This record gives sequence, structure tokens and C-alpha cells, in this order.
Amino acid sequence: MKFLLDLDDKEYEGKTALVRVDFNVNIKNGYIGEDYRIRMSIPTIEYLIKRNCKVILISHLGRPIGNDINYSLRPVANRLSEILTKTQVRFINNSIGNEVEKEIKRLPSDGVLLLENLRFYKEEELNDPEFSKKLASLADIYINDAFSTSHRKHSSTYGASTLFDIRLGGFNLKKEIEYLTMIKENPIRPFMIVIGGVKIKDKIGALENLLPKADKVLIGGAAAYTFLKSKGLKTGNSIIDYDHLKWVGHSLEKYGEKILLPSDHIVSSSTESTNTIYCKNEIPEDMIGLDIGTETIQNYSNQIGSNRKGTVFWNGPMGFFEKDVFSNGTINIAKSMALTYWRGSKTLIGGGDTLEAMKKAGVLENEVSHVSTGGGATLRYLAGDKMPGLLVLK
Repeated sequence: MKFLLDLDDKEYEGKTALVRVDFNVNIKNGYIGEDYRIRMSIPTIEYLIKRNCKVILISHLGRPIGNDINYSLRPVANRLSEILTKTQVRFINNSIGNEVEKEIKRLPSDGVLLLENLRFYKEEELNDPEFSKKLASLADIYINDAFSTSHRKHSSTYGASTLFDIRLGGFNLKKEIEYLTMIKENPIRPFMIVIGGVKIKDKIGALENLLPKADKVLIGGAAAYTFLKSKGLKTGNSIIDYDHLKWVGHSLEKYGEKILLPSDHIVSSSTESTNTIYCKNEIPEDMIGLDIGTETIQNYSNQIGSNRKGTVFWNGPMGFFEKDVFSNGTINIAKSMALTYWRGSKTLIGGGDTLEAMKKAGVLENEVSHVSTGGGATLRYLAGDKMPGLLVLK
């Protein structure tokens, strides 16, 4: 696989690059919330424009039904203009066609053009050959800087890229691959995994690869209740993944000595209620576990904080952190991740929810080694699954 630095500077001069980025950010009333994914694309964009290469940016945003203006990427173009103050950033409300081609011709040699949301075209997700050809015809060089979408075989990640002689990975993609390959193949020991969130199904492949290498695995969030259920403990009305209960049981039999589970919980009658009850070990019948308790927080925080000079990978919040009354566990885990980073550990955070949790805890991006922009893609890569968007770069 080749990356930006593998191509001589002269190869970029006067060319046009089609850059697949991930600008799938939260936009409300025209305003962008967390813009981490936008900022992570800047090194690649600036590298190209400094070499007099026109930059054509393509991305998804949400899951619109038809051409819903609420899913337009125009606000992202405005944000890019604020960041790239010395660069002309343009936006066009199409992704293919004559108007797009004319706009590219008018673009200065170091200009940036953001095309409209690719999900406005049903052909994109179908990896339609004609749509792929039209996208590929817009540029001379293809660059994938969207690791988070590289597990999908869409026109923008696969079909169009096959039609380029020069196809490269961007700086963000390179960084993702380097950190996640380290975790998958040769993590610095002691190696600790912190797993939260709801769905065990999405994490099974990654866990099967990582459990043999891990020294300790800390389980929280709704995922913990399936593990506790497998051990025969009462979990009340908490979310249980019955389809994968058998897999959880086998994992506990094989790796039980390294898997830590919550010993206490913050529970409530529903996610809508703010009335909470603290309980040890088992959860009452009419209650739902919505956060780890103080004893578990202390134990998990000590475990993470004492992992000096090793590796800690965190994926998924410890509870229903969107509500303040259920956010204490997640916030403390985020702070512990920062602490062990400053003590010399490699710390990696994966998944959009986990990034939001980190922000809520007041932990800065420079207080962890790496924040993955991929949710499902991160887990798929760690599971060893095929990644069409990466394979095509080879």
C-alpha cells in the first residue's frame, strides 16, 4: 500500500486529486457539533494544496431519504473555509455532471472543492460502475483518507478507485492503520482492553483476535449484563444479547481469569427516569442497569491507571452517559485513560460514542495516543475482516 509521501512532489504538480474523506459529522440547524473528523483531514488537504494540486473532496453525511437539504455538506465547506484561511474552498450541490466538471476547471491550482453528499445518489452504495466512472473522471489521482468507511464496498471507497493508476492512502488513514495494526498484531504489554457500549455482536470478531493477547479485559456498559447473565447473576430488565450468550459463556470459560465485570451498578426503572438506585452484585427484577457503580469505578480506574508503559484500548461507554445521572462511570474511565497516557502508556480510543464521552469528561485529544475516527471499521479491522477500501489501495 502506498501513501502520500511515496509519490514525488512533481507528480502532484498541476494534477487533480479525488480525496475520499469522512465528514460524517453532527450538523444541527446548519451548525457543526464535534468537528474532529474534519480536522483529521486537514494534513492531507494542506499537503496537496502546497504542491499545487487541486483537491476534490467527497464524503457521506448521515442517511438521507432523497436530497434532504438537512444532510447537505455545505456547512462543512463553511467550516473548512474557517480552517483553511489561505485557501479558496468552494462547494457545489452536485457530485457528478457537467456543472461539477466546469467548477473543477475554474478551481485554482491550489484550490479545494467539496462535492455534495454522496448519499444523495443511490448508485454510491450500490458501487454502480457508471457512477464510479463518473467520479473517477473528475481527477488524476485517488486518495483514501477515510479509514472509517474503508470496510464498505461503495463507489467512493472501491469502484472509483479501481479506475485510477495512482491510488494512495492519506495521512489519517496511515495513522489509523499503524496504531490498529500494533494493537492487532503486537501490542505493547501489559495490554488492557476496556469494552463498553451495547452490542456484543459487533465486537465479537475483534475480541476473538484480542482476548488471547490481552492481560486484562474490563467490561462495562450494556455489554456487561450479558456477561453477568451468563454467570447466572440476576440482571433485572437490563439489555441482554441472548443471541450471543453462548459465545460469552465460552469466553468466560476460556479467559475468565483476565475478564473483570462490574460488582455494583447504578440502576433505574427506565432510561427516561432520573431516579437512581445503587445496588451491589445483582440487579432487581424491575430495574435496568445504566452505569457502573462506585466500587467498580474505583477498581477499573485503578486497573487502568496502573497500566504504565503498556497499551490500553477503549471502545464503548460504561453506561447511558448521554444522561448526566448515568455518566459517572464513563467520565471516570476517560480521566483514567488520560492519566495512564501521561504515565507512559499507549492509549487508543475507538468509536464515536467513546469520543463524545471523552469530550464530556473534559479529556483533550492530546491526552490520548490516538482517537480512531472509525466505529465499525475499527472493530472490523481488529477482527481481521476484509476491508475493500484498503485492499484496493494495494
